Amino acid sequence: MNPLLLTDFYKVHHNKMYPEGMTKLYSNFTPRKSRLPGIDHVVVFGIQHFILEYLIKKFNKDFFFWGDPQEPYDRQERAEWRKANVIEEYQRHIQVDTKHIEALWDLGYLPIHIKALPEGTICPIGIPVLTITNTHPDFGWLTNYLETLLSCCLWQPITSATIAYEYKKLLTKYAIETTGSDEFVQWQGHDFSMRGMSSVESAILSGMAHLVSFTGTDTIPAIYQLEESYDASGLIGASVPATEHSVMCMGQKEEEIETFGRLLELYPTGILSVVSDTWDLWKVCTEFLPILKENILKRGGKLVIRPDSGDPVDIICGTFEREEVTDSLIAKTPGLFSRTEERAKNSPQEKGVIELLWDTFGGKINEHGYKELDPHIGAIYGDSITLERARAICERLKAKGFASTNIVFGVGSYTYQYNTRDTFGFAMKATYGEITSPKPKFPGDDGVEVEEREIFKAPVTDSGEKKSARGLLAVHKALNGPSLHLLQGCNAAAEQTGELQTVFLDGKLTKRQTLDEIRERLKINTFVEEKV
Repeated sequence: MNPLLLTDFYKVHHNKMYPEGMTKLYSNFTPRKSRLPGIDHVVVFGIQHFILEYLIKKFNKDFFFWGDPQEPYDRQERAEWRKANVIEEYQRHIQVDTKHIEALWDLGYLPIHIKALPEGTICPIGIPVLTITNTHPDFGWLTNYLETLLSCCLWQPITSATIAYEYKKLLTKYAIETTGSDEFVQWQGHDFSMRGMSSVESAILSGMAHLVSFTGTDTIPAIYQLEESYDASGLIGASVPATEHSVMCMGQKEEEIETFGRLLELYPTGILSVVSDTWDLWKVCTEFLPILKENILKRGGKLVIRPDSGDPVDIICGTFEREEVTDSLIAKTPGLFSRTEERAKNSPQEKGVIELLWDTFGGKINEHGYKELDPHIGAIYGDSITLERARAICERLKAKGFASTNIVFGVGSYTYQYNTRDTFGFAMKATYGEITSPKPKFPGDDGVEVEEREIFKAPVTDSGEKKSARGLLAVHKALNGPSLHLLQGCNAAAEQTGELQTVFLDGKLTKRQTLDEIRERLKINTFVEEKV
């Protein structure tokens, strides 16, 4: 499809609606509001992929491209044929004058300049993640024509990268508190989302964003796309052998323990994940696993038990003492997780999976005083996990005396698909433009006058969220910390300063970033943010 058709219908008329003589339009893409409690920033990610896949690859293939110069046909003839087809495709559903589209094809490249924050940057709400403007005076209309495509391709990877980062911070906090190390955290958030995303492309965009903070994933195409778009290499993402309910069902209910035994023989080493609630999770934990204990402990790896239904917090932590556990409760109840005699009488449901695994396999009490399961056994939960549920599980495990790293979270579409562009209020708004008109100073003079216009929107009917910035913009680091602040109404020289860096100019990517660089940038920013 002609990429100029990847837009809202109303955009196709705007080239005629702008004031006569408009030669420049300058806009920004900004998260205006957070609708997620406690999150006041976004993680910048996905811009390079958008540039490579759409502004370069798609425009060159489906709009500008007119043949391989090595092929023996006449290039001029081919060009005229290709141009006619591009224009015909555009006009088929859009009955507008196409002189501006023909002029763009004749130009042969996108006359666009994009400046963006480095990917992996933690960007406060209200600060632009990028600015975009035209570089050729005939194509001021193109700046905001690209808004629909840009917004469609960027809000989701930025939103998912931000949420993944919140999981990473949460799991790191509890890992440090209960083990003293965050080494395991990169595997503790595992992407289970692909089957629940709205499209393959959504799964890839979100899956790549997840892998900025973690290395556990079942979204295979996200790994491939990170290689393509971000020169990723080495450990990008990985998973483990794991069953699903069809495997267990085909093994039959009456022979479930034999299925477990056969799987243990089939995979004598490494991590093996087995879905364990196909029929009776509690029977698996209290009957099958004790019988199989010797075989499990002989394996050169870890058997991971995967519940897949019920309330995640209760299934993992048990229902006993399930009132909201807080730091203050732990402080004033020092024996909260030491009532071993009382707990021994509890039902499996009251104990929960982690405690039941401890009862059978034991483990060690680390130097921080928390229980870590024997390395041959573990658990993962991946049904309807949210940040709030993950926090509750970590808090209750901590209150029971268990390290948070005893559980891995399968983060699925319940986290990554339950979002919209409005989750962080992303919007692209024009803030500056130029009108150029002839102004001869004397007969025969072909001089022109350029009128600079600082433009903005500020609806009186709005609470203030939709008020836009004004004029040329620059983003600078705050003098007293790691945060960023916005300068508005800049002159041309000031607009060139700050953290926004040129990443796309006249059809070419000008700054290529790698996944390793982005991961390291986010890691450094996380450290600075937590320290401050």
